[in-house]
Amino acid sequence: MHRAPLGFTLVELMIATVVMAIAGLAIGVVIVDGQIGWNEMYGRLNADIVSDGYAASSKFESVMRSASSGHPVLIDDGSWVEVCCYATSASATVDRYRRFYVSDGDLIAEYGQLEPRSTLSIETVCGNVSDCTFQHVGQAVQMTLVLDDGRQIRKVVSSAVMHGL
Repeated sequence: MHRAPLGFTLVELMIATVVMAIAGLAIGVVIVDGQIGWNEMYGRLNADIVSDGYAASSKFESVMRSASSGHPVLIDDGSWVEVCCYATSASATVDRYRRFYVSDGDLIAEYGQLEPRSTLSIETVCGNVSDCTFQHVGQAVQMTLVLDDGRQIRKVVSSAVMHGL
């Protein structure tokens, strides 16, 4: 009586190993490709110009909402906007100004005193500004900001109604 051999032959083991290696390589390629795509998407979403856009929009809206309800001062070409505000909630008269403008590729927020006219502080809100315009739209002031860091371009449009204190 002859018994069948137990186990696999060397050829069967080699074929199974090659098939498993090919399958593992294919899965590895899919995982690496997915990781590359994820890294690119994450980089685009968390780029400096995206966070700069959020910061600029937030700052602009905050300043405009706290401005007195009088008309803003806009230059004809829309390159800067200035609004008046109160120094504190206890102030009886409008005694401060806030101005937004672009200088050397940076969005600048300037704060100052009206009488006598003097600048109290200047803050860089964001960089990489390639274009910025301001306009009066109905009851609101609107800022159209274009940010360009050389890799991507973002356009941020913010508007806010001046409420005063």
